[in-house]
Amino acid sequence: MSTLAGRTLIMSGGSRGIGEAIAVRAARDGANVALLAKTAEPHPKLPGTIHTAARAIEEAGGQALPIVGDIRDDATVEAAVARTVEQFGGLDIVVNNASAIDLTPSESISMKRYDLMQDINARGSFLLSRTAIPHLRRADNPHILTLSPPIRLEEKWFTAGHLAYSIAKYSMSLVTVGLAAELRKDGIAANSLWPRTTIDTAAIRNVVGAELVDRSRTPEIMADAAHAVLTRPSREVTGNFFIDDEVLAAEGVTDFAKYRQAEREEDLHLDFWVDPA
Repeated sequence: MSTLAGRTLIMSGGSRGIGEAIAVRAARDGANVALLAKTAEPHPKLPGTIHTAARAIEEAGGQALPIVGDIRDDATVEAAVARTVEQFGGLDIVVNNASAIDLTPSESISMKRYDLMQDINARGSFLLSRTAIPHLRRADNPHILTLSPPIRLEEKWFTAGHLAYSIAKYSMSLVTVGLAAELRKDGIAANSLWPRTTIDTAAIRNVVGAELVDRSRTPEIMADAAHAVLTRPSREVTGNFFIDDEVLAAEGVTDFAKYRQAEREEDLHLDFWVDPA
């Protein structure tokens, strides 16, 4: 399978950045995309809303179902999955994209912020995935794709002072590990995808450091990598922690210049938890 035409995705978040890029890439094939996100009105510091993302999906050739809601709320997630299945006749793909980030060191971070990251990142990914499982079992090529990193336990990956964020992101990765094991017999793939370099997103501009924008890649590299993973046979590809450019290299891509904000590849800034290639 090389296309997502006619396939139905449900994604947490997706109002902007990497999530929107993945949704639009799927829409270019003619996919149906349901977005479950909170941003219904413009935010002073964040580009886009769930409605602008829905328009972008439809302009790209797909069908959009924008659902305003909180990934932390059980009833909201259950209703979103039910609406998606009712409108499009089934469900093929879950993309766990929604994620909160706070890089405050352990001694200073508030437990409210800690809980927020756990609730959105870990619990949200688990909740959306588990709610979708009965419907994915009926799909021809079912996938769960979580935007989370490879789990690295060497001490150097914790010295940057963002333990709370690391715990939350690694919890998303554990969802991949566990679901891959549980669902392998059903032919449902569960994988994670992570960028090698920083990506020009609102998180980079507003949290990590705006100075990294010119040393980043564009969200489209993650979109193309996600498309490559989601079109692979689900029974043959599960339990992996993919890196975006490695996925594309396996597809025959040799020139990554179109994804680059920096002038040279060597100027790119590595993302968290990624060693040099």
